[in-house]
Formats: sequence, C-alpha cells, structure tokens
Amino acid sequence: MREVAATHGLASSPARHICIVDDDEQIRTLLSDYLSRHGLRVGTFADGSSLRRFLGRAQVDLVILDIMLGEEDGLSICKRLKAETDLPVMMLTARGDEVDRVLGLELGADDYICKPFSPRELLARIRNLLRLTEHRRRQRGGMDLSTLRFHGWRLDTTLRVVMGEDGQQLRLTGNEFQMLYALASNANRILSRGELARMLHGRELESFDRGIDVLISRLRQLLGDNARDPRIIRTIYGRGYMLSGSIER
Repeated sequence: MREVAATHGLASSPARHICIVDDDEQIRTLLSDYLSRHGLRVGTFADGSSLRRFLGRAQVDLVILDIMLGEEDGLSICKRLKAETDLPVMMLTARGDEVDRVLGLELGADDYICKPFSPRELLARIRNLLRLTEHRRRQRGGMDLSTLRFHGWRLDTTLRVVMGEDGQQLRLTGNEFQMLYALASNANRILSRGELARMLHGRELESFDRGIDVLISRLRQLLGDNARDPRIIRTIYGRGYMLSGSIER
C-alpha cells in the first residue's frame, strides 16, 4: 500500500481521505500523485485484502474500485463494503461495458467513471460525490422523525429501514433507500429521471446512464411490485416515475 498525505492546497479542515484499489501500479501512482496535489489524502491498494486491513485502522471518506482485479473483483468488494459500511463507492469501468455498470449500481455503487478518463474528470467526480454524501448525512440527521407508510410498507426515516406489515425488513443499499425516500416524500408527483439523478448523484444524467432505471427496477422487485403493471412505482412514459397512492406520516 502506498499512501500520500497531501500538503498542497489544503483547506483549514482535514484533507478528505480517498482509497484507490487498482492492480495497475502505474495507474495507482498517477492518480495518487494527481489527487494529492489537489488537497486529498490518498491510499492506494492492489487488492481488496489490503484495503480491508487498512479500513480496520483508518478513517476513510471514499473508495474508488477498479472492477477488473485479481482474486476478488471490484464488484465483490463493492458488495462487501456496502453491506458492512456506509462509505461512498465509485467504480472504474471499461467504456461501453454496460453490464458492469449496471451490476455495480445494483450492488450499491454511488457513481462510476469509464476508462479511459482524465484525472481532472475523476477529481470533479470525487468532489461531487463527497459533497453529495455530506449533504445526505446532514439530511439524514434532519429527517422528519415520522415514518412514511404506503401500500403496506413502512419507511422509517430515522432507522433508515423499510418494513412490511408482517415485520419483513427489506435490505436496501444506500442508493435504493434514497431513491425510495425521494419517491415516497414526493408521492403522486412525477419525478423525471433527471430530477432523480440530481437527488441521488448530484449531477445530470449521461446519455448512456441507466442507473435510475436499474434502481427503479430493483425497488419494484423488492417491494413485490409487478413490473408489467406496477401499482406502487408507476412509469409515466416520456416524463419519469411516480410513487402513487396515499401516504401516511
């Protein structure tokens, strides 16, 4: 593991700590040097095992994962991180490899960037994701303590869980919960894919981005909503999505 503590351009607050997992040493060195020059602390790792050991003893703000790794691929590491932590995760994927992007989003990845990319674009994505994560955490702390009830489900904004009438608790990723909360708190209002993307990712949709559709499909599956004739999350063709029905607070 190679870690660089940035000293150039630091603000008065502690530098944010980024971990990069990539088995290409040249890429690790290039990204570490660039990000460190722009005020970030950077830890670099060749595999998931070394990352896991490091996370056990250090405070980290964001993890960047290459999908194509050795013993444990980036998708497996992402799944484990999302099950054990609330760390934001960004995936590095091959351009045009839509399957990997979709799988990453289904496993809870917060963002992805396609190779080849410029370090400047990566830095912008990192800063955006850090801002968004901080906003979500502040929003979580200020959420209405009431619950949202709809179609036999109870969304608890304090515990951040969704439960059915039979006590069944859904296991949602951070993005899935955030999406459901956005829809439920705007019930019977059509939200465009662009609006949902800004709520979740703090950025506009890219032309090939299917992340919103993937999350909607996943939520329907989890809620038992018939994809062919949905009752809970409706598709308003040409306009967006809407959670329909009465909401009790």
